Parts: sequence; C-alpha cells; structure tokens
Amino acid sequence: MTLWNGSFPFYPGTNACFPFDTTRAVIISVFLSVLATFIIILPGIRGRGRFFWFLRVVMALFVGAVVLTIQFTRDWETGWVTANTSYKSFSRALVNVDVGLHIGLAGVNVTLMGNPVNQINETINYNEHFAWSFDADYDHSYSEGLERGLPSPILYVAEKFTTQSPCSMHRQYRVSGHYASLTLWMAFCTWLISILLFSMPILLYGGYMLLLTATLMLFSLLFFFTARNTPKCPIQFGPASLKTDYGGSFWLTLATGLLCLLLGLGVIILNSVRPEKLKLVFNLDKGKGEEEEGWDKSYLPAEPSSSMQDALMVPLGELCEVTATQL
Repeated sequence: MTLWNGSFPFYPGTNACFPFDTTRAVIISVFLSVLATFIIILPGIRGRGRFFWFLRVVMALFVGAVVLTIQFTRDWETGWVTANTSYKSFSRALVNVDVGLHIGLAGVNVTLMGNPVNQINETINYNEHFAWSFDADYDHSYSEGLERGLPSPILYVAEKFTTQSPCSMHRQYRVSGHYASLTLWMAFCTWLISILLFSMPILLYGGYMLLLTATLMLFSLLFFFTARNTPKCPIQFGPASLKTDYGGSFWLTLATGLLCLLLGLGVIILNSVRPEKLKLVFNLDKGKGEEEEGWDKSYLPAEPSSSMQDALMVPLGELCEVTATQL
C-alpha cells in the first residue's frame, strides 16, 4: 500500500471538452433562418431579377454572419504538438498527448488529448478556456485551474500568458484582441448601414459603406498581426516545441474583407461607368423609371396648344379701352 492508496491527491475527475461552441451555433442558426425565409419568398420575385436578388441576399448574410461570428471564435491562431510529458504534479508517469493552443480575441484555449485517450487509468481529453476580455480576469482563471488540479501541460501553456510571466505575451495579445474586436464591431455597424442604403436604394453610398467595412476588417487583421509577430517565449515539451500559425478565423476574415473590397469597388465603378448595368443588378430597370416619370407628369397641368395661344393674344390697345356707362 502506498501513500494516498496509489492515487494522486486534490485532483477531481476529468473535465471533457464541450463538443461545440454554443455562441457560434446560435449566430449561424439565426442567419440560416433568415436565409430560409428569403428562399421561401424567392418565387415571388419575377423576371431575371430573381437571380441577382438572391445573390445579393446570400452575399449580405454571409458577410454579416462572418463579421459577427469571428468575434467569438477561438482559432485566430492555432498550434499543435505531440509530446511525451508528465501528466500531473508529484508523479513521474509520462503520457503521450497532443497539446493544442488556440488563441482568440477574448482569450486562450488549451487542448490536451491523449494518444490513446485512456492512459494511466484516466481519460485524457481536456479543453480549457482562459479569458482576458474586459469582464474577465485571466490570472483568476489560471488560479482556479491550479485549485482544480488541471494537468501539468495545460497549466504550463496557460502560465505563458499570465501577467506575471516574463514572456509579456498577455499584454500583447490582450490589447491587440481588444482593438481588433472594436474594429470588427464597427465593421458590423457599417455593414448594417450598407444594407440599409442598398435597400433605399442609394447605391453609390452603399458601395462606400462596403469599402469602409472592408477597411475595418483588414485593420482588425493588422492589429492581430502586430501581436502575432512580436517575440514570444518558446513553449517546450522536451525536444518538441509548440509553434502556432494563423488559424481559420484569420483567413476567413481576410477573405471576407477582400470580398467586401471587391464588391464596394465594383458598385462604385459601375455607378460611374455603366449605371444601367448597376440598376439591372439591383432590379432598378428602365421600365420602372419610365412608369414613375409618366406618373409624375400626369399630375402636371397640360401645356396650352398653339391655337389657344393665338386666340389669347390680343392687341394691347384693346386691353386699355374702358367703356363707361352713365347711371
């Protein structure tokens, strides 16, 4: 019999990772519901404008969903490493695990998965989040992890981002994440304004708003790029090193920003070069404009004909003669 009956003290059971992000699922569900609603009313659109109308709806919803979703994603920067490392303190047992680091705008996710998952009589499958948003305290989250007895690889990676760490990565990523998040919220507002302008329709200013949306999205990438390319401490697990690279959210933001840039430039160029083509895309055909022009003219007084004008023209002397009668 050994101390603690062969078990390690102070460690609770395994905390398995949650299968999906509920915030992302809610946002995607809302936008898919809106898209399904527009698809239902699509047969009511007549003529060749149906295709352009559906294309505009899909593009607008895609941009809005991306700008809103990437605020809450945790894969702006990701990295994985496979290593043999100690599992918990006060133990010499080594485990073969995959350690993952996922950096988002609001915090860090550290993933630990065993190869195989069941080792040393435990299920090694962790996904822990340490937040640094405005209403969160990263050091407090790290202290809670120490109290809960998280595995050593998770605590080792999370310690690199604490305020007390000599790596100074916490300040770099936290400030960059806050500015990037702020510019993305501004991009979401300009996207809403562009949708409003296109529906009025004020096409030229809608194109300007799309350009502003693209600019803000690209600026958010620039803020995150500054944190990514600053010197950082190495994360070593024996001979293996955990290195990170840009994740899916970074590339998705870049692609969406370039898409908004092309769409905005296309609207502005077509408005100055071929405005009739632009009106065709937005279902503003000539027939509708001529009908409105005829409706406006129907309420104007008719111009007098030439014969009527001749009849009304009399000599000025006759107009001056006044006949007086004696009472």
